[in-house]
Amino acid sequence: MKWEKFKPPEPDDPMCCCECDLDPHECCCDCDDLDEACSRWLKGKPQKPDCALPVFGAVMDRLRLRLLSGDRRVEISMVPALVLLPLLLRLAALHFLLGLVILTALPGLVLWYYYTTHRKKGRTLFFLSLALFSLAYMYFLFITEILPRGDVSHLQLVTVTTGVVLTLISLVRTKRGPGFVQPSLADTDSTSTNHYQLPDKDSASQNGVDQSVVPAPPARPVEQQTQSLKAEGARCPLCKVVRPPRAGHCRICGGCVQRLDHHCIWINSCVGQANHRSFLLTLLLFLLTSLYGISLVLRSVCPQQNLLTALLYCPGVYSQYSSALCFTCAWYSSIVTAGLLNLLVLQMINISYNVTEREAQLALRKKNGQSRPCGLVVDTGVYSRGFCQNWAEFLAMGEPVDRPSSVLTDLV
Repeated sequence: MKWEKFKPPEPDDPMCCCECDLDPHECCCDCDDLDEACSRWLKGKPQKPDCALPVFGAVMDRLRLRLLSGDRRVEISMVPALVLLPLLLRLAALHFLLGLVILTALPGLVLWYYYTTHRKKGRTLFFLSLALFSLAYMYFLFITEILPRGDVSHLQLVTVTTGVVLTLISLVRTKRGPGFVQPSLADTDSTSTNHYQLPDKDSASQNGVDQSVVPAPPARPVEQQTQSLKAEGARCPLCKVVRPPRAGHCRICGGCVQRLDHHCIWINSCVGQANHRSFLLTLLLFLLTSLYGISLVLRSVCPQQNLLTALLYCPGVYSQYSSALCFTCAWYSSIVTAGLLNLLVLQMINISYNVTEREAQLALRKKNGQSRPCGLVVDTGVYSRGFCQNWAEFLAMGEPVDRPSSVLTDLV
C-alpha cells in the first residue's frame, strides 16, 4: 500500500477527509484505505497485513483534544508509562516469582521499545514520561506507605522532598535547549552566490550584438576564498548552516547542536553545550535522592537486615502486601539507579578525556581513536589537555551565544 503526500484535489474530486477540520496542507492518510479498514472492522472481517500499522499510526496522529488554546495532539506514547507501571509493580508485589519475572522482563521491554523508536529516528515522550512518573510514583508510595510507619523523621522527609524538587528544577533547566547552531549572515551570502543565473537565450542577442557572454562576478581576495572553502567544508548538508567545531546534526531534533554529545531519550532532547552541565547535575541529584530513598525504605521494611544484604534477603517481607509493594518498588528503583549510575560514570570519564559521545562513535567508525580504561571511553586525542584542564574547560563552558556574522574565521 502506497502512502502519498497530499496533492491539491481537482475541481471534480471529493474533499479529503483530513482537510476539512485539521491541517489543509498535509493529509495524514489515504482516505480510501482508511474507509476500507473501517468497513472491514465494522463487518468483523480481518484486516490486511500491511494495513493495520499505517492506519493505526494515522488515527493516533489525528487523535486530538479540544482545549481553549486550540487542538492538542494526544501523545499515545505517554499512556503505557502512566497505566502499566503502577499495574505491573502492584502485580509484582503479589508473589516473589511474579516480582522476579516482571522486574526481569521490564528492562527488556524498555530496551526493545528504545531500539524500535531509535531505528525510526522519531521523537517519543515514552521515556521522559516513564522517568517523571517513576519519580512521582516512588515519592507517592514513600509518603503513603513508608511515612505512616513512623520510621522516617521529619528531617529525612525534608531531605527526600528537597532532592525531588531540586531534581525537577535541574531537569527543567536541562530542557531549555542544548544550544542549536543559529544561521548567520554568512550562510545566506554564500548560498546566494552559488545561484548565479544565466540570461535567457531569447535575450542573448539584441540589436545585432551578441550578449551571450556573462560578465563574471567580482573577484574576491584569496583569503576570503579560502575562508569560504573552509566554511563550505563545515556546512551541514541538512540544515545548510555553517557548523562550528565539535557541532553535530541530530536527526531526531532536526537541527545542528553546538558541542553535541548525544540525544538523550530520557529527557527527549539533545545534550549539548548549553545543557551538558545541567544534565550532569540532574543525573547526580537523581542518583543521590534515589539512593537515600532506597536506604530509608529498606530500613523500614527490613529493619533486621543490613542495607547491603536487604535487597537480596529480607525474610517475611511478602507476608504483608504493603511491605511487599515497598520492597518491589525498592528493587525497581535500584534497577533504574544502576542504569543511570552507569550513564553518569561514562559521562564523567568522557569529560575527563574531553571527548563527547558523538566524537567517540565517529572515532570508532573511522578507527582513529584509542580505547582507554577497559574500553569505557574512546580517546580521540584531539581536544584532551589533561584531566584537570579538561574538567576546568567543562565547568567553565558557557552557553553558546549568537556569533557575529561579519567574522568568518569564527564560522570555520
